[in-house]
Amino acid sequence: MPAAKLGRSGSKRQTTARVGSAAKAATNWTPRGGPQYGSAMRIGLGNLKGRASVVLGERVLDVERASAGRFSADPMAAVERWDAFVEWAHGLRTGEADTALDESHLGPPVPRPAKVFAIGLNYREHAKEAGLELPATPMVFTKFPTCLVGPRAAVVLSSAYVDWEVELVVVIGRGGDRIATDRALGHVAGYTIGQDISDRRLQFSDRPPQFSLGKSINTFGPIGPAIVPLDAFTDPNDLALTCDVAGESMQAARTSDMIFAVPELVAYLSRFCTLEPGDLIFTGTPSGVGSTRDPRRYLKEGEEIVSRIEGIGTMVNRCVAPRAAD
Repeated sequence: MPAAKLGRSGSKRQTTARVGSAAKAATNWTPRGGPQYGSAMRIGLGNLKGRASVVLGERVLDVERASAGRFSADPMAAVERWDAFVEWAHGLRTGEADTALDESHLGPPVPRPAKVFAIGLNYREHAKEAGLELPATPMVFTKFPTCLVGPRAAVVLSSAYVDWEVELVVVIGRGGDRIATDRALGHVAGYTIGQDISDRRLQFSDRPPQFSLGKSINTFGPIGPAIVPLDAFTDPNDLALTCDVAGESMQAARTSDMIFAVPELVAYLSRFCTLEPGDLIFTGTPSGVGSTRDPRRYLKEGEEIVSRIEGIGTMVNRCVAPRAAD
């Protein structure tokens, strides 16, 4: 998203790029298998009508019932016991899931996070389209948890200046503070898709701009369809992500274009805040948002936002008009 201009310095660009590459090299990632792309997922933790559910392809399994009470129905409880949950879930087979997945019944896979961090200006091409210098450190703001909704929920437009921002969302699975970069992915439960929906009129209503309120309006945080464990990805630092609006391709990039890779973000945030299981990190959006286009383009009532990330799946969110005041 656009941000306050920073000083232009070629040396800063080069230094930042080198730091990002070092972080990716330090992960020493050993995957279990290759990624998938599309609506189906190898395995994931979903929130089906408020109950923790294992998503196996296009079918689901109720966690509490399938585990004979070993895990509760609360999706937050599964995140808090992530290691045990994943070990149990990897023993499941697709045939054990006896219910067809209806994504319209999916809620946010992390319904009550203690903290929702978000990162501004974290893709090189997005900085370029906004005419801004690359930041020297992550630009951090927060989204209020009450904005979170599921992967098929409606987005209620607050004005004629509401914008889209597809993002990779990190779910913390193991808490800690002062986490080293080369150990950071060990604290990540998995990834999900997010939309950092933004009311640009509210965001830039004054100077300096403020981010949190204009990005935390009710329904402005769709996430889902499920939390996919990191071992589902060949390289968790290099995933394709796209966003279509009303059938038109708006954003298409790879997370390897991030200025600060996921391990760097986890390490940086944990220097200042203790991370807890269930905390979310919206990691920034790539180029192609509406507010940097010429002419500018914003969401309209009736349009669908289709967000995809390689190996995770798809979200479809329809834009609707605000309801009348009571």
